[in-house]
Amino acid sequence: MKELFDSVSNDCSKLVTKSYSTSFSLAVKMLSKTIRNDIYNIYGFVRFADEIVDTFHAYDKEMLMEHFEKDYYLSKEQGISLNPILNSFQQTVNNYDISDEMVQAFLKSMKADLYKTEYQTKAEYDEYIYGSADVVGLMCLKVFVNGDDKKFKELKDAAMRLGSAFQKVNFLRDLKDDFEVLNRSYFPNVDLGKLDASSKQIIINEIEADFDFAYQNGILKLPVEAKFGVYMAFRYYKRLLKKLHKVPSEKIMDTRIRISNPMKINLLARSYVKYKLNII
Repeated sequence: MKELFDSVSNDCSKLVTKSYSTSFSLAVKMLSKTIRNDIYNIYGFVRFADEIVDTFHAYDKEMLMEHFEKDYYLSKEQGISLNPILNSFQQTVNNYDISDEMVQAFLKSMKADLYKTEYQTKAEYDEYIYGSADVVGLMCLKVFVNGDDKKFKELKDAAMRLGSAFQKVNFLRDLKDDFEVLNRSYFPNVDLGKLDASSKQIIINEIEADFDFAYQNGILKLPVEAKFGVYMAFRYYKRLLKKLHKVPSEKIMDTRIRISNPMKINLLARSYVKYKLNII
């Protein structure tokens, strides 16, 4: 019975989300039930691709990525995959008309992580972020607007800026692992081995500008089904950035910033009050 297999596939994507990111899964729980599964499905796909290039060091990562991509396109063509993550993702892609350009841009950035270790120009940096983060925001936006092309175009830039902000916060938070373990340097013209306060502040200012644009031009205008969940993710990453701001530049490589569970609950409660009072 295909419906049962599809249900199991959705459950697998949900399990991946909950296992890999308690914070993101908490935000997804704040979305309407009508769209949660599709956001889990998008996360499952991007998480598996990211895991291939970031953690499967004992295996042929290039071959794994090649098979992952081939299996995805086969699932999209046939409407089914025995890989439950791909099976659930291809359904979301087809149901919401997620363009192949988005998927290809994402896979291109993931494959770049197999060999590229340094981004020397802003153009390279922007292209990587577009593929690794912006298009993920656009995929989610496709689900949020549920076929409303006018609304998608209106919110497109904000969704991309929010994706960029999330990714740049991740870059700052994960500097140690990216630089020392994976030998990657994403920020152009920045010596991560000698990160100074001025360079760190420029990065933070850029992220804050992305957040401000995304909030004013996107989050406030989202459909009701998506607004609270996206706002929760926004508040979480804003808090991460605030904590990163307080860490001296010379210490940031030695500090792994986290948000405690009590603070997550506090953020949730305060965000919910604002949401119910129509402040957002």
